[in-house]
Amino acid sequence: MDVLDRYRQHALALFRIVVGLLFASHGAATLFGVLGGAKGGKAPELFAWPGWWAAVIQLVGGIAVMLGLGTRLTALICSGSMAYAYFTVHQPKAMWPIQNAGEPAAMFAWAFLLIVFLGPGAWALDRALRRERVSAEG
Repeated sequence: MDVLDRYRQHALALFRIVVGLLFASHGAATLFGVLGGAKGGKAPELFAWPGWWAAVIQLVGGIAVMLGLGTRLTALICSGSMAYAYFTVHQPKAMWPIQNAGEPAAMFAWAFLLIVFLGPGAWALDRALRRERVSAEG
């Protein structure tokens, strides 16, 4: 187990980077029609609730989590937005995620919640900025 424990922070960082990239990609696809396009063929109307705001959270939040910037707070916002999406859009259609097409929303909600509790892992801008601040104060 020592070998696995030794690389825990690196594995967590890779998890954070991949989850953030996938989330940001979803937001970019919705807002700009790239990477497979927006759902329904067109981007949501500017400032339209909840579609436009959800896509902005996905894009900006995904990039911030991927970079490890404000990781825990950003991941909490991303998790909450996906929980909201699951319970307002998917769950009313059917009980189980497999039946209501809510698997991505549920997986993102739980993945981001895990990041909230475990932190950013290695290679996070949060850590680099904290080190710079400490050395500047010291």
